[in-house]
Amino acid sequence: MSPKYAQRITPGARVLVTGASGLLGRSVAARLAELGYQVSTLQRSPSGLSSVREVRGSLTDPDAVRAAVEGQDAVIHMAAKVSVSGRREEFEQVNIGGTERLLDAAWSAGVDNILYVSSPSVAHGGSSLVGVGAGPADPQRAEGHYAQTKAEAELIAESRAEVGMKVLVMRPHLVWGPGDGQLTKRIIDRAKSGRLPLLGTGAPLVDTLYIDNAVEAFSAGLLRLPSIAALPVEQRRLVVTNGEPRPIGELLMGIAAAGGAKPPRLRVPPVLAKGAGAAIEKIWAVTGPHADEPPMTKFLAEQLSTAHWFDQRHTQRVLDWKPSVSIDEGLLKLARHIRRTGKVV
Repeated sequence: MSPKYAQRITPGARVLVTGASGLLGRSVAARLAELGYQVSTLQRSPSGLSSVREVRGSLTDPDAVRAAVEGQDAVIHMAAKVSVSGRREEFEQVNIGGTERLLDAAWSAGVDNILYVSSPSVAHGGSSLVGVGAGPADPQRAEGHYAQTKAEAELIAESRAEVGMKVLVMRPHLVWGPGDGQLTKRIIDRAKSGRLPLLGTGAPLVDTLYIDNAVEAFSAGLLRLPSIAALPVEQRRLVVTNGEPRPIGELLMGIAAAGGAKPPRLRVPPVLAKGAGAAIEKIWAVTGPHADEPPMTKFLAEQLSTAHWFDQRHTQRVLDWKPSVSIDEGLLKLARHIRRTGKVV
């Protein structure tokens, strides 16, 4: 890599973003291009971006991966199989095998700056997380195929530091906002159809991350990647949130209201939801494949009924970044977007 990027990865550097067909990957790639980076993307479907070099393909395709990493200065690895249901083999092929393939290809191509995008779920065993930092990924404690395989992949990425790669792990938590076809759209759609429950009191505090803040955090992470990667391993794992824990019921009602839906009125005891979720998962596995996610899973029930919020002081200090859009401002932006376009995505 050019000495120009020894301490910081500044605009002009060549950066590969995997998973740019999703909201976060696409938004980060677009922002980096605006800042003057030479951006390439790797994903299966079109990214919709005209300002990047696009490689179409899967992480399971060695030729596409090699073509994507060739000539790059850094890689932001966002692509993953994200779902609360599905066969474990599918998650392993993409999240574990795909990550190993990408890192191997990057190393062979002389690319040693890696920003691995993970999830707080890799260190979440189902109990409440209150004001914690980014603990080590634990595939044995993580709940569900997604979290387990992401945990294994994170450990693989971190291990590459032992051979000389510069590795930064960032774990965005519950990204939402305009253009989000996952969390945001599902909350609104289910609220409109009367299928969005509040589990228990809806009072446990939960952190989220508005999309604009996520983009700026990842831009900051890329810029400072070499210096952050020199820190001890426990300090180069960063959970990223808005830093505004809110009651989960309040967040659900705020997003639903932004989409023009009535507040959810269905209340379900958490114990009942977890039991029903576990049963639904088994039924879903037998009767699949399905076009949509199951209405409830054990993991989802835990997420909707336990506190999970994180101490952001270390993250903000090492990134030299703070969220610029509050949750309330984000809800207003979301509502305006939906009124203007008539849709979330």
